[in-house]
Order: sequence, then C-alpha cells, then structure tokens
Amino acid sequence: MGMLRFVVWIAFAAAAPVCFAQDASLANILNFEAGQKGNMPSGWFGGPGGTIFLDDAVVHSGHGAVRFERNESSSNGFSTITKMLPMEFGGKSIELRGFLRTENVSGFAGLWMREDGDAPSLAFDNMQRQQLSGTTDWKEYSIRLPLVPEGKNLYWGVLLSGTGKAWADDLQLLVDGKPVWEAPQVERPKTAVDLDHEFDAGSKIAITGLSDVQIDNLATLCRVWGFLKYHHPEITSGKRHWDYDLFRVLPAVLAASDRDSANLALVKWIDGLGEVKPCSPCAQFKEDDLQMRPDIVWISDQARLGKELSRRLATIRENRVPTQQFYVSTFPYVGNPKFEHELSYARVNLPDAGFQLLALFRYWNMIRYWSPNREIMGSDWDSVLKDFIPRVTQARDSDAYRREMIALIAKVNDTHANLWNGLAARPPAGACNLPVKIRFVENQAIVTGYAETEAGVASGLKPGDIISELDGVAVSQLIKTWTPYYADSNDAARLRDISRTMTNGDCEKPAALRILRGTERIDLTARRGKAVPRTTPETHDLPGEAFQLLSDDVAYIKISAAASLDVSKAIEAASKTKGLIIDIRNYPSAMTISNLGGALVTKETPFALFTTLDLSNPGAFHWTSPMTIHPQQPQYHGKVVILVDEITQSSAEFHAMAFRAAGGIVIGSMTAGADGNVSQIPLPGALSTMISGIGVFYPDKRPTQRIGIVPDKEVKPTIAGIRAGRDEVLAAAMREIVGTDAQIPDTRRLVQH
Repeated sequence: MGMLRFVVWIAFAAAAPVCFAQDASLANILNFEAGQKGNMPSGWFGGPGGTIFLDDAVVHSGHGAVRFERNESSSNGFSTITKMLPMEFGGKSIELRGFLRTENVSGFAGLWMREDGDAPSLAFDNMQRQQLSGTTDWKEYSIRLPLVPEGKNLYWGVLLSGTGKAWADDLQLLVDGKPVWEAPQVERPKTAVDLDHEFDAGSKIAITGLSDVQIDNLATLCRVWGFLKYHHPEITSGKRHWDYDLFRVLPAVLAASDRDSANLALVKWIDGLGEVKPCSPCAQFKEDDLQMRPDIVWISDQARLGKELSRRLATIRENRVPTQQFYVSTFPYVGNPKFEHELSYARVNLPDAGFQLLALFRYWNMIRYWSPNREIMGSDWDSVLKDFIPRVTQARDSDAYRREMIALIAKVNDTHANLWNGLAARPPAGACNLPVKIRFVENQAIVTGYAETEAGVASGLKPGDIISELDGVAVSQLIKTWTPYYADSNDAARLRDISRTMTNGDCEKPAALRILRGTERIDLTARRGKAVPRTTPETHDLPGEAFQLLSDDVAYIKISAAASLDVSKAIEAASKTKGLIIDIRNYPSAMTISNLGGALVTKETPFALFTTLDLSNPGAFHWTSPMTIHPQQPQYHGKVVILVDEITQSSAEFHAMAFRAAGGIVIGSMTAGADGNVSQIPLPGALSTMISGIGVFYPDKRPTQRIGIVPDKEVKPTIAGIRAGRDEVLAAAMREIVGTDAQIPDTRRLVQH
C-alpha cells in the first residue's frame, strides 16, 4: 500500500538543464570536486542559506563533500541541494547512489529523487522510510525509481530534515546500471498540452459577480466539460488541450441570458470537436464484480440540458473507446488513478477567475469519476459545485483562493485529501505557534508535552493543562470555526489535526490563554515561537526498540520501528509469553503484514477487499480478489492484542485489518478512516492534493473509509491518566492478556523509560 506519511515536499526554481556532453563535468559535480560557486557546491542550487557548505576536511574520497548543518533556528524545516536533468533518455529505471554520514541528526538525512511531467511527482523517494538519523559513519545508500514514460524532468539531490549535521559524497546517477550520460537519448512525442500555448499568460476570463443563471449554467458546463474529458474520443486520445478549451467556451456560457442559450452554446462547442465516429470495438459495461455504477443519469435530463445537448452526450457515451484515456491511467499492480497531463500552472498570476474555475472543475470531476469513496463522503456533490462556483471564482488573492480550495477539498471528508502545499492559508494562520504538544482527550485540548523543552517550560504551560480559551475565544467555538477547513474522514482525525495547528498565530503577538490546571483556572500570556516542523511521524507508542518484553507474560512490537525488526527472532523471543501486543498507534516504517501476520495464522486468511476503477466506464468501480495472509514460520500461539487510535492511518489501518483477521483483538479508539493507495492531484497555482485512490473493505464488504478500524474494546486516554503519565490503552491491553486480577507493570515506568 502506498500511503500518506510525513513527506518533505520540495519546491524547485527554474534550473539550467544538464547536457549529456557534460559527462566529465557532471561527474565532478556529483563528486563535489568541481569546487564552490557562491555559497553552494558548484553546479548545485538549493538552500536555505547558511545551512549548506563545501567541506574539504570530512570527505569520503577526493577533495570535497557537501555538508549540511541545521539547528533549531534554521528555517524551512529541511535543507536540500538540487540538480535537474531533462528526461531525454531511455531505460527502465534510474538510480541515485551516494555515500552519507550523519552526526546528531534529529530528523533524517537522505538522497532524494523526483520525476515530473505535466503533473509533478510522477515518482518520488527521499529515503524517509530508511530513517537515517542519529550519528553514523560513511555508508553507501541507494534509491531507485522506474523511468516513467510521461516524465519530462528529473530532479535529485540530498536533504537533511530536522537538526544536526550530514555529509554526502561520491554520488552516482545511473540508468539501468550505467552513468546517465551513457543512456540512449530519446525524443518524447509532443502532445496537445505541449503545443497549445494560447492561455499560458492567463485565461482572459474576468468575473466580477455571478447571477443565479450564470451559476446554474457554469454548473452545467462543469458537468459537460468533465464528461467530455473522459468520454469524447477527441479528448481521450489527447488531441485537445482540454483546459484551454474550457477558456474558449467560457465567454459564451457566461454571456448566455438563460439556460437554453447556454445549452445551445455547449452544443455548438461539442460540434466543433468534430464528428464522433461509430466505435469499433466499443467499450462494454460489465456487471461482473460491479461495486459502484457510473453517476451519469444526468445526461438524460432533457429538461435541464435540452434535447440536442442530451442527445450529443448520449451518442458520445455510446461510442466511447475501450480503456482510452489521456488524462488518467492506473498505477501498476494496485489500480488507483494516476492523473496525467494535468498541468499545475505554477506561473499563473492569481487572481485569475478562469484558472480558479478550472481548479474547481478539474477537482470536482476527478471526484465524480475516479473517487472510490464518492458515495460515502457525506456531501451532496452537486450542491457543493453550485456553492463553490462563486466562492472560488471570486477569491481575490492567492491566499483566498487556497482557502476556498481547502474548504472544497474538506467536503470530500478524506484524511488523505488536503491542499498539502497550501496549508499556510488554512486557519488559524501564522508562522509561529506555542512550543507545546496538544491532544484532545475527553473533548478537551490538553497539553501532553513540549515540542521544545526550554521554550515550553518558559511558556508557563505544563503537561496536563487544559486550554479552554485561546485569545479570548472558547476552544469549542474555535473548533466549529475551523472545522470546514480540515479535510478529515472523521472527528477523531479532525481533532488530531486541529491540535497540531490550533495555537498558530502572528509571531509578534503573544497568545492569551485561559487554562485549567487541576481545580485552578489560570489566565496567562505565552509567547509564540517559530513553528517546529515534524521531522518524524507522530506516535503514541512506547519509546525504545521495535520488540520489547514488557514482562514474562507480555511481548510488545511497535510497527513504527518495523524497519529494524527481525520478525523471526522477535517471535522466538515471544514464544513463551501469554500474549503479544502489536502497537499501531503510529505509522509503519516497513510492511509487516506478510511476515508478522504470517506468524499469526495457520491457514491462508483473507483480510481485505479492494475496489478499483474502470477506465472504459468512468465512474464505475469493481471488486478485486481478496488480499490474504499466508502462514509463515515460526508461529506465535499466544493471544494477540492490537492497539489503535487517531494516529492510526492508512497503512497503519491496513496492518490493523490484517492482524485482526489473524485473530487479534483491537483495543483503543477510532482511527483516521483513510485507507487505500493515494493518488496525487495537481491544481492551478502549483497546488497539490490527493485522494484515497482505491476502496478498502473488509472481506464481508464492510467499508473502512471514514469509519476506520472500530475497536473490539474501546479504551480512550483520560485527562487523569495523561496527568499521571499513564498509558491507559497499553494497560488495558496487558490486562486483556494476563487477566484483570493479575499484577501488571506500572505503565508510567514503561512510558518514561
């Protein structure tokens, strides 16, 4: 499962391409033997300034290496060096190798590589899963990506997230095992998206206000534009720059005085695309394993569309070409949608009503046709469209546009969805926050610890404090105000995300707080500091190793450290215990379903069903074969207890499904309710969002999206437990194994270990 996790998103400025004739020069740049230019190793760009140096004292070989140095005052959360290369070469895979060394790294260091096409991030890796942190000596690392045929530019480099020092040296960029300059050159074919430049400088659409008639007509245009995008052979074969065709028809629709006039304009527009020839062969609609039908009844609504427009759409659907799509394909092996040839228009000058409307139309239709969860998202998607047409088109600056898109995305109620590189516009806005960790417990915002110890102590806040008011407003009221801007599947995930940002604000303005400390009500003023980036995934599991013996009777595994776990040794070490606790109040650092799950079953065991899209029938989804666990040796025969809470999301939820099917008992609270491989969606203004791209169900076809993993026994932390430092969920799991009357270790000792 490709899942959402903490990711360093890297934005790139324009860079001079590397020519293949520069093989010797590129080799010296990769080895940092080309010297220094300004404040950077020669041939590289990146930043932020003051964190990257050419080092001639600590090297792996030769005379130079790149050194990163970051501390708590360093900006951006991470530092990176970057190189760009046009992908004018052929091959099956591309590999970046290099030697890395670290010193006191709090986050992680890594090689990174990204392939961009019309849409960004067609393929990406940054070594985050390898969690190279702490202090390590020189060692060679490698990342590899398949060469994506749609790729146009390759970006790569080295990064350091968090604080500490890291060095890199002796990099190699290899295509199928050979230096990139030895790869065969290829000329990639040009598409309509590459050749049509009429609106590169702007949409030429100005909207100062919208009447009810115009909103209604624009809603029809959105539906028709999206339907044609995924059904008309002229568009599905890639012969039209469909974004720019929207701008060509918009003036006529905006000028239409009534519905009939707008529909006639759409008929004329469709006829201008050329005759739709009878298909041979034609796409077939198959009922086999059908889970969800296309939502296309509306094309027969002649009262709304008129006879001519309705007939045109029906003819186009009847003559659609099997599997032919230009703007969407499927990822291999999994089948989630891969949105292609979708430009992000990084250089568009906002506000631009046309491009803003394009963002709404693109996203709305992607959800209508390619979201496996559209029927359970909890919003009337047609009403959402009409509500957001005036909101999005009349956003008067880039921040207002981002906020409206954030609010639109939140209507999908998918924790995977968000405007991930535009969240600075989400309320509460501000580059600074209080240096404390907050969690909602018993519906109260309670301080659970410090993000920075010294600053946290100085703030006057203490673990166990309940924040009841912030800047004169009750926290309960703030939650109501902020909720429409948080794209989460359920309230548990939404409160989790609000807790991470709720103290955001102006760096120069202290926060006025009313807190409850025991029975006292205290008013205090706390200074906000620069927001501390999360360099590792948040967890509620125990500190220490991936495998631990909590007592003679209880073994413990946390899958946040699964990358370092030897499952066979762990199972052997746990063999004499009464029970095994698998803690999934975290995000997996490696997939353990096959090996750890296999140790828990004695026969092939199904644990999940997927639904995947149908390219021939946009909007249809079909069931796939069940996912199963196969027995592996050694076997564990004790009781298994699985811990979950609001941190448990996506791959973590998938793991919980598997271990439950293997006989485990789930203890904890509602999970984030967002499972399934993610699909990235680029939006105008260089924005990016995602959706859960496949439906994930239990073997009996019960859904998991929005619902999450429902515990067999619900146990939630309490305010008293937080204040006492007890892990009440872990304690409940231990009692499940050893019995309620047995003596269990004090979980305060375990948590504080």
